[in-house]
This record gives sequence, C-alpha cells and structure tokens, in this order.
Amino acid sequence: METILRIKNLEKHFPIKKKNPFSIGKDYVKANKDISVDILKGETLGIVGESGCGKSTFGRTIIQLQRQTSGSTLYYGETLEDFTPLYMKKIYQELPQKMKSFEKARSVIAELENKRSRNSSEADHVTEQLRLKKAVFENDYGNMLRLVGGLILHEDLKKVSKTLLAHYQVASSIAKSKRSLTFNQQKQLMGASVDQKEIDRIEETLQQQQEELAVINQTVSQLRKEVMGNKDFEYFEQQLDSGIDLANLTSKESQALRKDLQIIFQDPYSSLDPRLTVGEIIGEGLLIHQFFKNKKDPKYEAYIIDIMEKCGLKKEFIDRYPHQFSGGQRQRIGIARALALKPKFIVCDEAVSALDVSIQSQIINLLQELREELNLTYLFITHDLGVVRFISDRIAVMYFGHIVEIAPASMIFKNPVHPYTRQLLNAIPTLDEDQQQWDLQETYPEFAFYYSKEQDTDPDWVEVEPDHFVKCTLN
Repeated sequence: METILRIKNLEKHFPIKKKNPFSIGKDYVKANKDISVDILKGETLGIVGESGCGKSTFGRTIIQLQRQTSGSTLYYGETLEDFTPLYMKKIYQELPQKMKSFEKARSVIAELENKRSRNSSEADHVTEQLRLKKAVFENDYGNMLRLVGGLILHEDLKKVSKTLLAHYQVASSIAKSKRSLTFNQQKQLMGASVDQKEIDRIEETLQQQQEELAVINQTVSQLRKEVMGNKDFEYFEQQLDSGIDLANLTSKESQALRKDLQIIFQDPYSSLDPRLTVGEIIGEGLLIHQFFKNKKDPKYEAYIIDIMEKCGLKKEFIDRYPHQFSGGQRQRIGIARALALKPKFIVCDEAVSALDVSIQSQIINLLQELREELNLTYLFITHDLGVVRFISDRIAVMYFGHIVEIAPASMIFKNPVHPYTRQLLNAIPTLDEDQQQWDLQETYPEFAFYYSKEQDTDPDWVEVEPDHFVKCTLN
C-alpha cells in the first residue's frame, strides 16, 4: 500500500507558565516524544491509550492545527512538483551557504557512531547523544537532502542552486495552472458552473510552461551525470523524496491543503457554531475554498444535500440549528462538514466517545461505509480498545507521548507484547469470566521495557513477528 503520511521524529511541547517570574529558561510539557510512523493510503490507523497520553495532540499536530516542535510530517496526497511550497525556494537559495555546517554536522554524527561501536560501556549514553544529534540534523537538513539528493555533491553548488531555482520558478507556474484546472474539474463534478474559455486559456499556457520546464530538466540531468561517479552519490540520491513537509508550510499553504486534511472533533456540541444552520456549517468550507462562488449557485444546495444524505441526515434538516439535534445527529453533521471538501485524510478525534453505545455502532458503521465509498484514510483516536478493534486495520498504542507498540488489529489482541498494551486489554470490561487476562510481567524475556512519565529516551523498534513492532531494548 502507498503511504499518505510519513511522520518522522515528531515532537510537540507546550510551554508551562512559570511560577517564579525570575526563573531562567522555559519549562515544557512534552506531549509527543520522538514519534515515527507511516500511515498508509486507504487504511484506518487506530491510536489508543489512556486520557492525557498525547493522542489528540498527535492527531491535531500532524495536520498542523497546532505546529509541531520538531520532526517532519511528509504528505503524499500531492507531489512537491504540483504544490511547490515556498520552503523549496529557500532551500535552493541557501544551498551553497549551508554546506559547511552540513558537513560539520555529518562528521559529528559519524564520530558518535564510531564511538558507540568502540566503547560498549558508554553505548547507552552515546546512543542518546546520537539520537538527539540525528533529530537536530533531520530538522536542519532533512528537507535539503529530500529536495537536492545527489546534486549536493556537485563541486559548483552555485550553479546547482541557480538551476534548481529556475526549475522552481517554472514548476510553480505549472502548479498554479494545474491547480486551476483541477479546481474547475472538481467544480464540474460537483455540478457548479465553469468558464470554458478560461479553461482553454489555462491549458494553452500550461503547454508552453511544460516545454520550458523540459529544457531546464535537461540541465538538471546533466548536473546529476557530473556527480554520478562519486562514491556517496547513490546514498544521497536515495534521500530524494516527493513528500510535502507540512511542518514547513506557511499559514497560507497550510490553509490551501486544509481541504485534503480534515478532522472530526470529539464533542459534537461545542464543535458546531450554534449561530449557523446545518447547511451553513457544511457549506462554509466550500465557500472559503471557492468550490462555489456563493450560496446562490444553483448547484450549491444540491451538493450539500447530497453530502447530508450520505451521512444519514434528511434534506429537510438543512435549515435547522445544532441545538435542534441529538448528539448522534450532531456528530453526523460534523462528519458531513469534514467530507464536503472531498478530503484524502481525516483525523477522527474521539469521534464516538461522547455518544451512547448504540449510537457509537451506527457512527462506526457510517465511517466504515464512507471510507470504502470515498477511498478515505482515517486516523481513529480513542481510549477504548473495544471500539478501535472493529474499525482499525492497524492499532498503535500510545503511552506518555510515545508510541510503544504497533501491529495489525488482530495481532494486538492475540499477542500483546508491551506491558502497557496488556494493561489496556485487561481493563476492557467483560461479562466473560473466562476472558484471558494478560500477565504484565511475563512478556518476551529478552526485551527490556523502561517507560515512565518522565522518560525521554526512545528505544528501538523490534519486530516480534511480521508487521508487529514494539519499542524496547534487547537484554
């Protein structure tokens, strides 16, 4: 399966207000600690853990409702070529100036790796130093490697910089033209009116731009051939990556991608504006992203009604206000709002925890049906393993800001390895006296688990069986 989001070394810290105004430095709550995980296109990845473990923070951070402190979040729903974020231009401009510090950082990491291999008595201390240095390196140079690849070895980096900047300028113009065409195609699919003469003009301009880009691409290929003989070329070329780093987007760029990355909030009461009707709540995003020019467009209301009916809402509800609905109906309104912009990825943040058990099953079934019909990808956040097992393809267990175990849903229930996962399973209410209770001590004897609330050190992933990973160290 293709990856839609790749999260690497993500951390999210919240500053704490100082009790003593004269104290030096800042204190932080570390809500997410060094999280790395791939979310696959079309899957439902369940995130489970007790309240306060960082689940909701993680969900909101990866779609940049709140900015991450460090790490990268790569999005593959669009390509870099088609989106051309501003950070690309900045990296190309600064390439020659950053090489000295880049080489110095690489040498420090190489020295620590050698030190770890030579001195086993200091291995744990050096490993932590190495982890921190690599996290800083990823923050400072990760996108540079992903964009430049093997060209970073070229002896004339000023020429490389100039060529890549020219590529960026033309690619930006092409991306703008393509977005205009895609936007008009989406409007047509929704039934909104479009200007065919404008579409023809855009297509003609696009053809000219693509011819110009082809010439620049030949120059880039020539530069790449000139460094192919370098022994490190293959390694750096493997770093090339077309993912868009959401953490480095401007506010305007993040807003443009908001239609692709949506969220269903936990509380169906406070998440809906009481002053807006159902139709206005669902249609607000459509107007902001200009899918329709205004409410008077004859297809605007028809599209909203279609989304409502997909989510189990009657069309006569369109002019009613949120206070006129039950909790389950309000959550359906929230789902309809998220679906209206045709997103590719949705964070379901405790989307059923505030509902009655009978309503929970209806909402879960609805989400399943919509995922299959619209090819959606979900991050399903909950504290209830009994709920997440029915909707998730994979389950990740979160404990004090870390993901400590991740596996296909069936494996988590059949063979939980981490003691915290076993503790969660033991806490599921049951009337079955023969229900298996998992021993918290007798896990894999060769593994050491050492997580605590204050623990920042991140052990390695160990694959205990195919596709089943747990964070631990080997004794």
